[in-house]
Amino acid sequence: MKSTLLALLFAFAGLGLSAQSLDKAKDYLKSKKLLDAKNEIDKFLATDKGQKAIEAWYYKCKIYAAIGGDTSVKSQVPDAYTQSLGALKTYLEKDEAANKDKEKQAIALKLDGYAPINSIYAGYFQDGATNYNVGKYTDALADFKGALVAREFMFSKGWITQQFDTLTTLYTGIAAEKAKDRDQAATYYSKLADLKLSDSKYTEIYKWLVNYYSEDKNDEANAMKYLKLGKEVYPNDKSWDEIELGIYDSEIERYRKSGNKDSLFAQYEHVISKLPNSYVFMYNYGVELYNYAIDTSSGKRPANSEALIAKSKEELNKTLQVKSDYSQAYLLLGQITYNDAVDLKATTKNIKGQKPEDVKKRADIRVAANKKFDEALPYLEKVDQILGPQGKLKQEEKRTLKDAYDLVITIYEQKNVKDKAEEYTKKFNDVDKVH
Repeated sequence: MKSTLLALLFAFAGLGLSAQSLDKAKDYLKSKKLLDAKNEIDKFLATDKGQKAIEAWYYKCKIYAAIGGDTSVKSQVPDAYTQSLGALKTYLEKDEAANKDKEKQAIALKLDGYAPINSIYAGYFQDGATNYNVGKYTDALADFKGALVAREFMFSKGWITQQFDTLTTLYTGIAAEKAKDRDQAATYYSKLADLKLSDSKYTEIYKWLVNYYSEDKNDEANAMKYLKLGKEVYPNDKSWDEIELGIYDSEIERYRKSGNKDSLFAQYEHVISKLPNSYVFMYNYGVELYNYAIDTSSGKRPANSEALIAKSKEELNKTLQVKSDYSQAYLLLGQITYNDAVDLKATTKNIKGQKPEDVKKRADIRVAANKKFDEALPYLEKVDQILGPQGKLKQEEKRTLKDAYDLVITIYEQKNVKDKAEEYTKKFNDVDKVH
């Protein structure tokens, strides 16, 4: 009987110590002895009674929030705000389970004017700003994310009415970008862009997202989504057209690097259907088609070489329908036709005989080749008509003009028209002097 009574006395003594720990924690908090308060509340919550005490969880929330805001001790409890928010959630769960009357729920928090959760949010944000300013971007990112979690929790409980925290979301994205975590930066920048915020300071976010989805992710759909949003929100920004061209150019480059010509040509068709007035893509498509058509790296030209050349000419002529003074398109059409003439003339070497029919075949081929030379001349002379009268030319334009003159000279020499050959030789020699 005596031993049983002794055990009960010890049990009651233990309960008294637990309650005493909670009271001590409160006193230490009041006197700002925060680490002592932490030790006492942790000690109490380590007991069964403490786990069930609703008030204890609320005090843990207050104590840890206070630690997070005190620069003299916060380094000793680096996760103070996380612990505080977790304790607050436990407090609310237990309080709501114990009090079915909603008016009586979270009375302690209401009496404190929601100070702990406000401290958690503001503390996370301030820590984020501090870490950002000293270049600790990864830490700043974690802090700003913590602030957003706290704010989202406040909104979920109906304590605030504004759901979206624009400023913190912006800083979270910037911190992620500075920390070289572009995927996380995209997550937060996208949240802002999707709101269609029209303040000029958000312009670059749309452009950043276009670049991210185009260059990092090869995701044309999302790149175009944010390009479209950017155009909608900032219609007076003149850079969108150039950015759009950049998206498509990046996609084409990706297909070019893949080495699959069918995919590359399909992408050109796709781009041209989206940008029917973009003569540059039409011209480049014509170049790609022709270069592939005459490629003999495999030992011979592709089986559909003639069809590819015909398609190349079609694209170059479409280019000139959009931009009638595009000298490079005229030059390439002239080169293609000139090369056809050269290829025709070369076939005479395969006809070795001296029979009348052999002689006639060679003569007919030479006539056909001369016709091709005649067809090439208007394209090449058009280059002279466009660039010749101009003054100072860019290096690329000077090369175009020289290449055109060079072919015209060769054609007139082939046709034995000496005066024309001499005329264009002089023009060729004067390009650098005149232009």
